[in-house]
Amino acid sequence: MNTSVALPADFVAAVEQLIPRERRFDDPLSTLAYGTDASFYRLIPKLVVRVESEHEVVALLRQAQASKVPVTFRAAGTSLSGQSVSDSVLIVLGDHWNAREIRGEGTQIRLQPGVIGAQANAWLAPFGRKIGPDPASINAAKIGGIVANNSSGMCCGTAQNTYHTLAGLRLVLADGTVLDSEDPASVAAFEQSHAALLEQLAELGRQTRANTGLAAKIRHKYRLKNTTGLSLNALVDYDQPLDILNHLLVGSEGTLGFISAVTYDTVPEYPHKATAFIVFPDVETCCRAVPVLKQQPVSAVELLDRRSMRSVQDKPGMPAFVQTLSEGACALLIESRAASHSLLHEQLGQIMASLAPFPTEARVDFTEDPVEYGRLWAIRKDTFPAVGAVRETGTTVIIEDVTFPVEQLAEGVNRLIELLEKHHYDEAILFGHALEGNLHFVFTQSFETPEQIQRYSAFMEDVAQLVAVEFGGSLKAEHGTGRNMAPFVELEWGNEAYQLMWSLKRLLDPNGILNPGVVLSEDPDIHLKNLKPLPAADTLVDKCIECGFCEPVCPSNGLTLTPRQRIVMWRDIQARQRAGVDTAELEADYAYRGVDTCAATGLCAQRCPVGINTGELVRKLRSVHAHHAKAATWTAEHFRTAMLGARFMLHVANGARLLLGAPLLGRTSAALSKASKGRVPLWTPAMPQPIQKLNLPESNADQRPRVVYLAACISRAMGPASGDKEQLPLLDKTRALLEKAGYQVVFPKNLDNLCCGQPFASKGYFEQANRKRQETLDALLEASRGGLDPIYCDTSPCTLRLVQELADERLDVHDPVRFIRTHLLDRLDIVPQEAPIAVHVTCSTQHLGEGPALIEIAKRCAKTVVIPEGIHCCGFAGDKGFTTPELNGHSLRSLKDAVQHCDEGISTSRTCEIGLTQHGGIDYHGLVYLVDRVSRPRATPLTV
Repeated sequence: MNTSVALPADFVAAVEQLIPRERRFDDPLSTLAYGTDASFYRLIPKLVVRVESEHEVVALLRQAQASKVPVTFRAAGTSLSGQSVSDSVLIVLGDHWNAREIRGEGTQIRLQPGVIGAQANAWLAPFGRKIGPDPASINAAKIGGIVANNSSGMCCGTAQNTYHTLAGLRLVLADGTVLDSEDPASVAAFEQSHAALLEQLAELGRQTRANTGLAAKIRHKYRLKNTTGLSLNALVDYDQPLDILNHLLVGSEGTLGFISAVTYDTVPEYPHKATAFIVFPDVETCCRAVPVLKQQPVSAVELLDRRSMRSVQDKPGMPAFVQTLSEGACALLIESRAASHSLLHEQLGQIMASLAPFPTEARVDFTEDPVEYGRLWAIRKDTFPAVGAVRETGTTVIIEDVTFPVEQLAEGVNRLIELLEKHHYDEAILFGHALEGNLHFVFTQSFETPEQIQRYSAFMEDVAQLVAVEFGGSLKAEHGTGRNMAPFVELEWGNEAYQLMWSLKRLLDPNGILNPGVVLSEDPDIHLKNLKPLPAADTLVDKCIECGFCEPVCPSNGLTLTPRQRIVMWRDIQARQRAGVDTAELEADYAYRGVDTCAATGLCAQRCPVGINTGELVRKLRSVHAHHAKAATWTAEHFRTAMLGARFMLHVANGARLLLGAPLLGRTSAALSKASKGRVPLWTPAMPQPIQKLNLPESNADQRPRVVYLAACISRAMGPASGDKEQLPLLDKTRALLEKAGYQVVFPKNLDNLCCGQPFASKGYFEQANRKRQETLDALLEASRGGLDPIYCDTSPCTLRLVQELADERLDVHDPVRFIRTHLLDRLDIVPQEAPIAVHVTCSTQHLGEGPALIEIAKRCAKTVVIPEGIHCCGFAGDKGFTTPELNGHSLRSLKDAVQHCDEGISTSRTCEIGLTQHGGIDYHGLVYLVDRVSRPRATPLTV
């Protein structure tokens, strides 16, 4: 446990009785990993507790009260202002906080705090609804944090944030009392047990509303986008104490209680939308257009200054004119949405007519084309990552968000730019949600020396004076007060409102145990303390901004470490080593939690704002310990023999199953695998039987179109499991389907010696991997007659390995999904089956961009298609399912319940299908099995 002031013994003993050991963390690696959020602060908790029920939260809070121990709640850790870090006890949400209840055809939804915002919208999508808040982090941020920070976003404004769309709340107060505003029995019990508290809240409300000056100030402040301080508008908007209490919790950042469920009134999600990009010659003209647009049917208006546009002007897909804009140019990205196509066009006409009086420098008129629409929004969305990607190593990216009154927006923009120039933040950019006067400014900052900290301090003092005092604006529009604006709350609000906030804090948290130092702080320098270091670790990951966007798709999230935590720990290890500190113990711990349990499939890169693939770092670290280069070279040079060995081992395993029986073999294998630390592969009933012999027919030229079929090494070694209803190997099934569609199937020469190189690359043997890949590409070029024929590879991971950075444009390599959609569907008649089918989109299929197509093909082949929620990567990762089975098991822990009504699942990776079958309880097959089953040759096939 951390050696600073220890937690009280009675508290520790109580927690040990309440929370199982596997959900309590006090080791140096875990506490540092969890002590990191998306902000530029770091506090190392003495204890991290993963809670799985409200009962546990209640018990923890009661014990914390008794022992006077501060606690902080943590959801996704995407907070930008330091509100989800702690040097005491950090309470993080476990798996069991994902319940939802959809009401009234989607007009309301009740959510637990562990639900990711984007998932809530996915549940509501069939009803044409969504939750109001739309933060940029919605794909990672959880409902608990969205409510606690009163998050908003690009389209949300103030009208659709949590405060204004709140229909009900279930909360736990600091004393452990539970209150559910939608449960009459809970309300009645609370009114009896906490009558004095409710009366005090009511009285504070009466006093505030009677204080006309203060009430007017509060109403003015919340006319703007504002998350500075506590939600004082609750005292003037409501007179019933329960309503006041519920709305005080919104935006309280965990300082007043724990939110265990929230009910939203949802908002429409209109299906028709269009976007335009209008560049004005200067900031003044741009900002004068904003109040005009505020009167028009627009859903979002995003402002970008010239610096922000310059930061992305060289990216692919950017309009060419962006590079030639004048220095003073300022742009608006405008979106409009409507319930119908005709109404949308009516709206677009109104919007463009309103802008006609304003001079423009360049423009892209409204487009409904999804590709063009996406490119325009990329200008806005890529600005923040663009700064992060080019910053100096060791600096952090800071994004602040302030609000100016819209009528003073132009002056506010120019004054902010002046401050950035005054303090020499030359790389800074400025953009924001113009309709609300909400501006984000992004800059890079180092905190390594007192001079650098003083520079930041002076800048923030100037910003606070400018925004809060001169313009009467808000210092925090949507990111939450946190630690970095806590010292400026009184400056913005004045002493009277500030003391009212303290009264509310002391009323609801009399012992100050809930997230101390956040929102309200008596330390005027708290924003300059506990600043996060970002030491160099490796050029592969040094650009990481620790935002946490990667975490939802990581299969080891909740088992060991996430990509963000892997980088945090590696940074710390490297910094310690440079300081001469012995890191042997940390490295030993990191070897398993950081390296061995990383699937290294790179899904994190798809979510990362700066494109970091943490798997590349892991593979590099594996290469350092790849001490069997000679064996790898021998295997690469004698791959056919290695394949015979693989089939032999499968024969041995199958023989053991016949001899011992599956249950005994499973138990014996599990014990041996655990004892050998994964060196003995785990056997399960989903283990494939060996391919007996490859029967590859000779190619005889005929009139049919040719396709070169590269059967992956696993397809050449692994047949179906003994209990599988499908007993035809993938290779034979694929060939049959291709021939059914009228193709002549051609195999490359020396097939059993070919390999894409993935098995070598995953172990860190890059030289051998690249050699095998090139051998395979050469063989494919020959077999395809110099690229004349398409090439079909039967597993998506191998396809991805072959096509990544493929320089030879003559080769046209398809994975199963792409080949089926482009070459087979027009040659087959399909009658969809009645039986439900489960679909797993592999990591490689996602990287190849074929995920949506896989789902569409499945929907053509089956009337009911199930896509399990929250499973982005199965964690089998080549052979990890055999050597580190806990990764596969953890990733697929929710699969069985999700697919219980399906008889079969489909995928595009044979190894992934092994783990899916084991943990799903149904047989998973390659996509070709499904397509073959429901198809027949088209009577008049199309010619190629």
